[in-house]
Amino acid sequence: MGMVDKLKERLQKSRDGFVKPIKQLFGSRTMDDEFFEELEESLILGDVGAETATRVVEDIKDQVKREKISEPQKVQEMLVDQLTWILEEGNGSCSLPQGSPSVVLIMGVNGSGKTTTAAKLAYRWKHEGSKALLVAGDTFRDAAIEQLSLWADRVGVDLIKQQQGSDPSAVFFDALNAAQSRGVDVVVGDTAGRLHTRTNLMDELQKLYRVTGKVVEGAPHQVLLVVDATTGQNGLAQAEKFHHFVPVSGLVLTKVDGTARGGIALAIKEKLNLPICYLGVGEGVEDLQPFDARSFVEALLG
Repeated sequence: MGMVDKLKERLQKSRDGFVKPIKQLFGSRTMDDEFFEELEESLILGDVGAETATRVVEDIKDQVKREKISEPQKVQEMLVDQLTWILEEGNGSCSLPQGSPSVVLIMGVNGSGKTTTAAKLAYRWKHEGSKALLVAGDTFRDAAIEQLSLWADRVGVDLIKQQQGSDPSAVFFDALNAAQSRGVDVVVGDTAGRLHTRTNLMDELQKLYRVTGKVVEGAPHQVLLVVDATTGQNGLAQAEKFHHFVPVSGLVLTKVDGTARGGIALAIKEKLNLPICYLGVGEGVEDLQPFDARSFVEALLG
């Protein structure tokens, strides 16, 4: 099964949520003002966001009138191109930076899928030939260390951990020193889930950010924010707040297979101008896939 076919299967809920109304529009409808109003409404209902939906539809509408386009298929292609362009443009890079070691921090609110994302990324980089190390930096949540320990065993990656309640900065300090002595290529650090509204916890995240840079030059080299796609527009508020406190380099959108709100990917991307690096489409260890904008849009629109 190819990438687009697999995404189509996993994005069924999102496609049912707003693609069916869109596809019905491209039947035998005349592309008049009412048509474009309904297209905009369908995009908004899919959690693309009002601002993004309006801009996309206005751009398509202008091009249709300017080029006197009448074929529905051509307008569908324009929609795919517009949404793909939004997802591809922006600041930041998803490439694993070169370094010895490269340090990757995983952040997000409770329940977003941070811990499993950290393990799946370590698994992916291990199978690409890098020596990976996991860090159990979530020392607050009950069973978080145990959960990451189980995942580390499952994916065959070493784990640095301390007792629950330990200072996360101390855990990372020890882990990064160990990584340097062991010749580790990439360190993937889980962090405690925190509500983006809790300023004291966000301050702690800033401290963790600073500590890593004192141990390894330039660290953290990548900061990935994990956003649960099922939260819809609330995910956008989370992302904005985290990015305010710590410079986020990229996004991981999880649980895309369980939501009708797949359009939130566009809303977050448009608002923050940050790249979506990975897409979580299932529970399996290989269900965290590098994000490809065109494949995602084509799967989303069926």
